[in-house]
Amino acid sequence: MLNRREFLHAAVATGAILGTAGAGSWRALAAQQALMSQDDLLKFPTMGNVTLVHVTDIHAQLKPIYFREPSTNLGVGEVKGLPPHVTGKDFLKLYNIKPGSPEAYALCSDDYIALANNYGRMGGMDRIATVLNSIRAERADNTLFLDGGDTWQGSYTSYKTKAADMVEVMNSLKPDAMTSHWEFTYGIDRVKEIVDDLPFAFLGGNIFDAEWEEPAFEATKMFERGGVKVAVIGQAFPYLPVANPRWMFPNLSFGIREEQVQKNVDQARADGAQVVVLLSHNGFDVDRKMAGRVKGIDVILTGHTHDALPEPVIVGKTLVIASGSHGKFLSRVDLDVQGGEVKGYKYKLIPIFSDVIAPDKATTELVDKVRAPYEEELNTVLGKTDSLLYRRGNFNGTFDDLICDALISERESDIAMSPGFRWGTTLLPGQDITTEILHNATSMTYPAAYRSEMSGKMIHDILEDVADNLFNPDPYYQQGGDMVRVGGMGYKIDVGKPIGSRISEMTLLKTGELIDPAKTYVVSGWASVNEGTKGPAIWDVVADYIKEKKTVSLTPNTSVKVEGI
Repeated sequence: MLNRREFLHAAVATGAILGTAGAGSWRALAAQQALMSQDDLLKFPTMGNVTLVHVTDIHAQLKPIYFREPSTNLGVGEVKGLPPHVTGKDFLKLYNIKPGSPEAYALCSDDYIALANNYGRMGGMDRIATVLNSIRAERADNTLFLDGGDTWQGSYTSYKTKAADMVEVMNSLKPDAMTSHWEFTYGIDRVKEIVDDLPFAFLGGNIFDAEWEEPAFEATKMFERGGVKVAVIGQAFPYLPVANPRWMFPNLSFGIREEQVQKNVDQARADGAQVVVLLSHNGFDVDRKMAGRVKGIDVILTGHTHDALPEPVIVGKTLVIASGSHGKFLSRVDLDVQGGEVKGYKYKLIPIFSDVIAPDKATTELVDKVRAPYEEELNTVLGKTDSLLYRRGNFNGTFDDLICDALISERESDIAMSPGFRWGTTLLPGQDITTEILHNATSMTYPAAYRSEMSGKMIHDILEDVADNLFNPDPYYQQGGDMVRVGGMGYKIDVGKPIGSRISEMTLLKTGELIDPAKTYVVSGWASVNEGTKGPAIWDVVADYIKEKKTVSLTPNTSVKVEGI
């Protein structure tokens, strides 16, 4: 009988694991049948004189994890039906991926439970280190390793250590630069403390001092790789003071700042840059629009919206690269730069199958060291699940259904709300729910579970506001993330309508009555951006609920009716 590693080596050979070389090799490899080893998985048709390696949105996941990709990822306006707004069978058809293959498991939600049981976990910083070491050994000084942000937040240990665990492990991998988003939820003092000691560049050309309207962080870092001057421009998440608590970084202002990006690109070119890379946390659709408006960017390494695409999206002469999240993938881009411009490229989205890629011993030891003080708590079993617990999806995720059920029960409310975060790992049916798993979906620095009274009109206004953040046809008005999850109520949404008219038929599930705009309801939720919010930490609320239930079993959530698709 094959062990899991031998099975994965064989299974990888049935699908398109290696990504693109120019365009189309991800598809062409689907017919490959030879037994594949780690070396075969990492093999790449090297070209050119510059190699970019990109990882983003790790969300503090040091160990291999399960992470289910979304079953629904709607696009609106000009991007309707375009990648990354393609899922399920349509995604497999678009990229000619065989159902049931390893790449179908890595990139799609179809048959997820069966495929997860076959193919196992993905990611792990020690596996990422192995892939990175392999690329560096091959390409030597031609390589730039770039981190797209959302690196320090999202786990029990990152919360307990105020990101020290992730900083130490990432430093050991020697990135050349990073940008940011959730990093700032540790507060500006902690961010400055870490950044002052980072051995690489922390870039944010769109972060300004709020009083003086001057740049607060370095915008651009110039590198020489393969005899080529490469400018990396950092673009932090532009809506930080809206999506996250402004009081944690009160003296900073953010924004897309397209004109500033163009200035930074022009300055980089004036300083001799032959390649310009935007290391961005804008989100995919924002970066797609920016690629068509800002001149002179060769590659945008995008992040924030957690999309993973096996081929670049090309806008004019700009490659837009989406490298997924939670450490599931690394992207590798080889550029052929001649005469001061990019003449060609090859690309690979590398899936980090933890049972195929051998862990790097030194990184494993470091990960074990930073986790050691917390192992007992991390492994504490709260209960079991009979259901697949996942987060991703535009309107629902079972992990948030569980959180909403816990809020209604433990906080004695009519309605519950859980933010549409895209971070948080997946748990298979039959597995234990541990403290670590719960924190993967809830760990943050403003976790208070509030309980308040809201009018029906206020609830409607909240849903309308969040829906516009997600479905505004202009990408520059989108903030990423998914729709706020609700418990205890249902509603209808028409994503094609303008703000104020998308949400209708709001219904209180326990009575079947329409929610009255003038009536007051008890609402519980968490992750309020308001300073001084009172309430127990959300993980304590959910832990108490799981302990009472012992085994969690969730029925399919059909409370949201979607129109205008």
